Amino acid sequence: MLLTLLLNALDFSLPLKNPVIIFSLVLFIILFAPILLQRIKVPHIIGLILAGTLVGPYGLNLLQRDSSIVLFGTVGLLYIMFQAGLEIDLSEFKKNRNKILVFGLTTFVLPLTFGVLASHYLLGYTVMASVLLASMFSTHTLVSYPIASRYGVTRNRAVTLTIGGTMITDILALIILAAISGMTKGTADASFWLRLGGSSLVFVCLVFFGFPVIIRWFFKRFTDSISQYIFVLAMVFLAAFLAEAAGVEAIIGAFFAGLVLNQFVPHSSPLMNRIDFVGNALFIPFFLIGVGMLVDVSVLVKGTGALKVAGVIVFVAIVTKYIAAKITQKAFRLTPTEGDLIFGLSSSHAAATLAIILVGYNIIVGETPNGDPIRLLDEDVLNGTIILILVSCAISSFQVEKSARTLALAEETAADPAETGEKILVSLAYPEMVDDMVEFGLLLRPRKSGVPVYALHIVSDDEEGAQETAGRKMMEQAQRHAAATENTVLPLIRYDASRSNGIIYSIKEQKITSVLLGLHRSFTAQDFLGPVAGKVLDNTTEELFVYQPRQPLNTLARLVAVVPPHAELELGFGHWLGTVSTLAKGAGLPLVWYAMPATLAIIREQSVGSAAAPNVQYHPFEDWDDFLIFSKEILPNDLFLIVSSRPGHASYVRQLARLPYHLARYFTANSFLLLFPHQLPLPLSAPELAAPVAEEVSGVKGYLKGLLSKRK
Repeated sequence: MLLTLLLNALDFSLPLKNPVIIFSLVLFIILFAPILLQRIKVPHIIGLILAGTLVGPYGLNLLQRDSSIVLFGTVGLLYIMFQAGLEIDLSEFKKNRNKILVFGLTTFVLPLTFGVLASHYLLGYTVMASVLLASMFSTHTLVSYPIASRYGVTRNRAVTLTIGGTMITDILALIILAAISGMTKGTADASFWLRLGGSSLVFVCLVFFGFPVIIRWFFKRFTDSISQYIFVLAMVFLAAFLAEAAGVEAIIGAFFAGLVLNQFVPHSSPLMNRIDFVGNALFIPFFLIGVGMLVDVSVLVKGTGALKVAGVIVFVAIVTKYIAAKITQKAFRLTPTEGDLIFGLSSSHAAATLAIILVGYNIIVGETPNGDPIRLLDEDVLNGTIILILVSCAISSFQVEKSARTLALAEETAADPAETGEKILVSLAYPEMVDDMVEFGLLLRPRKSGVPVYALHIVSDDEEGAQETAGRKMMEQAQRHAAATENTVLPLIRYDASRSNGIIYSIKEQKITSVLLGLHRSFTAQDFLGPVAGKVLDNTTEELFVYQPRQPLNTLARLVAVVPPHAELELGFGHWLGTVSTLAKGAGLPLVWYAMPATLAIIREQSVGSAAAPNVQYHPFEDWDDFLIFSKEILPNDLFLIVSSRPGHASYVRQLARLPYHLARYFTANSFLLLFPHQLPLPLSAPELAAPVAEEVSGVKGYLKGLLSKRK
């Protein structure tokens, strides 16, 4: 009796109405559906869509596609587009903008052309209905993007082309939708297009020029992880709302927000990890389940009309997207795997497709003699579109899973981090600088390279008790910060009478190749590096960075690097050049070089084909006596990088001795970084001193001469 009363109180009538039971069921679907289907090699995305079909109104009717499912599904769709903009490689995006335009137009025009012909001549729809239906073929939704993200290939050029093409196809399809909707309502006049163009221009200006100011202001003043995440979400949905207010689709606003936030959310930061985690764990699965709940399998037995329409729609949509992907592959000499990845990402149809069809279905163009409404697109098209969503998402998921796995394996094979022998050491001395130092140290290595990063704290003999406790706390903080980015740091606590000796011996014992030190708190022109960093510099030849952070890395706007004459003649030139490019790319910072013309030419030559920063500029700088010109060139949000040198080497100039005075007096408000490259050890005697330097210079000059002759 008590059990009956309890069951009646819980209300298990179908569809379920108890919000606790509904949410619990959805969570179990998100948890178990991918696991069960992965055993038979079915991508997890298909598992979620099929689960949505099973529990939805056209399946077991356990769940109704009510406002809560629609809300979370909308959030998931916007989240996918936001992540696409956030994770896109801006340097590749800018470099390939012409290719993106070509692919976008190809993957739009080809399905549109064949779609109009098939809809008009095979299915018998009017020209206007055929154009609207064909625009649905042209657009696509990045349903399988999370698979590419999981395999870490989102920065591949194929993914960049597809994301850019998605933006183009969605905009063009929505323009056609607005035009046909306006024509049927009689509002598509000149004033309509002027309003649409003006509001779109205002929207773009607000997002790309207003948002960065607000975002930088917030990140400078609020470092709490929860506040930052909530702020990012708020900006994404504000951009989506502004897009709708301007008359374009909300997904365009979410994508633009991702592009703007790209420079403020480093890919190895804890904030990026939280964004990925919440989206992939909750919002995106909700969207996929909602897509599955739209699928009505019963249309397959409702007559030949729906089957005919579904067959034509699926065939034209899939085949034309495949042809467009292969044309792009051949035109731009991509690999077959990259062409398949483009097809996989661009073949799935979901949100935008459904939106177009629902608009066409709701447009009434007349009445039958019986008084029934004549719709621009009938029920057969609606049902056929649902089948297209299921089939295209399945094809897309399988193809992206296969191609992304192949590309990921190829990238790992091409660059085995274990063979590089690189190791990075981050020396931690001040608790307030731990997060900045660890984040910077992780950015010094290529993304997902596997290069080990060590966190070191020296405990001196005279302060053993307090220093040991403080050191362990700093190690725990460093490990937590690295773990939040799905990275690891290897903690080292060393006991030594001298902090500098502890660092020097740790470098030798661990075979460290790059060292990151924080500038001591009370630096002055007379005591700039301090006794620790100064002694480490004098007694090591490894690459050494001395960092002074004044604001969070993600709020910086540029990386401005000044290089001394003949820096290209140093042994470590190629390595630090690659490290600086990696740093700029990882932080999403435009890179501005200042150097002698000959040095600039070599830097430009070496940077071709490498992992360049999102935007690179080259400016000649010849007079080091006029170094203070940078007090006007360096802006408050710049990271000022000075490539220095140890005395006695090819790139050392006497003006570097004045560098501490300039930095301590004129650049105290700026974040700056001193870089001492890896250099050969210098013997003590004068004849022996000159020999290795001359040999090094001669060898490098020969290499450069050969390089320049090839260039000619």
